[in-house]
Order: sequence, then C-alpha cells, then structure tokens
Amino acid sequence: MLASWYDAQGPATEVLRVGELPDPTPGPGEVRVRVTVSGVNPGDTKKRTGWTGSGMPYPRVIPHSDAAGVIDAVGDGVDARRSGQRVWVYGAQSYRAFGTAAQYTVVPAGLAVPLPDHLSDDLGASLGIPGITAHRSVFADGPVDGKVVLVNGALGGVGSLAAQLAAWGGATVIGTVRRTADLARADPAVISHAVALDAADPAAEILAHAAAGVDRIIEVSLSDNADLDNAVAANGATIAAYATRADRTEIPFWTLLFNNVTLRLIGSDDFPADAKLQAVRDLTSAAAVGALTVDVGGRYPLADIAKAHDRVDAGGRGRGRVLIDIPR
Repeated sequence: MLASWYDAQGPATEVLRVGELPDPTPGPGEVRVRVTVSGVNPGDTKKRTGWTGSGMPYPRVIPHSDAAGVIDAVGDGVDARRSGQRVWVYGAQSYRAFGTAAQYTVVPAGLAVPLPDHLSDDLGASLGIPGITAHRSVFADGPVDGKVVLVNGALGGVGSLAAQLAAWGGATVIGTVRRTADLARADPAVISHAVALDAADPAAEILAHAAAGVDRIIEVSLSDNADLDNAVAANGATIAAYATRADRTEIPFWTLLFNNVTLRLIGSDDFPADAKLQAVRDLTSAAAVGALTVDVGGRYPLADIAKAHDRVDAGGRGRGRVLIDIPR
C-alpha cells in the first residue's frame, strides 16, 4: 500500500516519508478500512515533533487518527456484513503505531463508525479528534438545553463543532472570533451572538447577551482568555479548556474560586470509554440531521503530506480543516 510514515521525530519535511509498505491484515475483532480521506490534527503534528518531550512510542509511525473510508476486510469475530460499509474512523493512532495516512488502516471494529450515505467523506474525516473533543467540552457536565454557552475560538476546528453541538443540544451560543473582520464568518443559525476579541470591551459585549453570566465556556486558549472567562462566568459555571498557549498557565484563582467555577481540562486520547461512545453516537446523529458541517481550509495529496503538516503547525486549523486525499 501507499503510505506516509516517520521513523524519527522532527520537522515534517525532514522526517515524513511516502512510499510502499505491506498491506495490513485485520486481526480478531478488527476491520481494515480503505481510506479515502485522512484528517490532520494538531495532535498528529505534535506527536511527530516530540512535543513536551515525548519520544517515539514505536519504531515506525504512520500518523493521523481520523479518516473516512470503506471497510474492505474484517477479522475473526466481526460481522462479515460490515465489509463494504462506509465508515468514519477515530483513534486509529491513539496508542497505536499505524494511523490513517495510508491506503489502508486496521483498527478495532468499534473505531470504524458507520457513516450515513448522504454525508461526505470530508465530514466523516473531521468527526474524530475535533468532534469528540468538542462533544466532551460541551456535554461533560451534563445537558446544555436552556443554558448559555460561550465558545472561544468559534471558527476553529474544535470550536466550530462545539458551537454546532451546543446549538443542537438546545443552548444559546455566544462565540468569540479573533478579529472584527472574522465576525461575518460566524453562522447566525448556530452562533446567536458573535463577539470579536479585538473589540474595545468583549466582556461587556458578552454580558450584554448574558446578564447573569454564561453557564459553560469552551476554551481554545486558557492562557489568553482566563481573564475574559473570569469576567463573564456565571456563579457555578464550568470552563472546559482543550488547549492553551502557555504550558504553565496563570488563572485569576481567587475570583474564580469565589464564583465557584469548575475548570475542566480536556485531553481527547484518554476520555472515559463511555464518553467516547456517547460522543460517537451523538456526532453521527447530529451530522445525519444536518446539524454539523465543516469548512475545509486545505487539502493535499498524500505525496504532499509534509505541506499539510506544516500548514497545521503554522495554525492552519483556525482556517478550516486540513485533509489528505488518499489515492486508490
């Protein structure tokens, strides 16, 4: 099969290889997926660079955890009728060596989720890490029906899905964007009120639409937004943070404490199994009824995977999903 891999960590152009590797064979309880589209996440590129001092977990890694494709072989114990089924894949390279940047990937059968025929491969390849992270951020502390949810970074890969899931769940969604020029990109059918972080007083704009404060905050950069979050959080609010720019992030501890705010940190590889299963069910259901869409910011052939990684490393996730088309 044609695949991309790395045998050492480092810059994308130096370590990523593209060439032929043996076709994988599914073992008991596994399926093989012929990949059509592979999704690139910041976590994939960070693993490649050895971010936070992580070493090579395996001698060789085929990157990427997310994909869409078609099951073309099943292992023992898997219903043979799954062969030929369109699926979206998540977790392919979570604690596993070989992910989805290849013509075939082998995963436990439960990680290949039926993809309704009317949904695109692009959407399917975007429901894994971004979708499951977004779902956990929104719903980890219970239903959001009737609540006010603030999504910081509402145009990003996780943030856009979080805003859509919160709206699907019955919340009033307030979303922030980086610049005033980005306000026009916010979908009013999802985001009831969009606020630019470069405004004179974004906290006042948020509170104008949530006088008692916001109930849930979905946070893309806790280090940048901790003071804003503190200013707009309702008593008993939850801040669900899935990223930050400073490894040692400062927060206004005492005011958050007296406001009884819960800080929840979101790490997608290690969510509870039942939370992942619920996310998978909800993401597929929401997508099936048209409640979820994704913007594709860049797509590349597998031969140009290094360019795709460089784009994500440079912040491309904020300008739409980065996808790899896998040749047949």
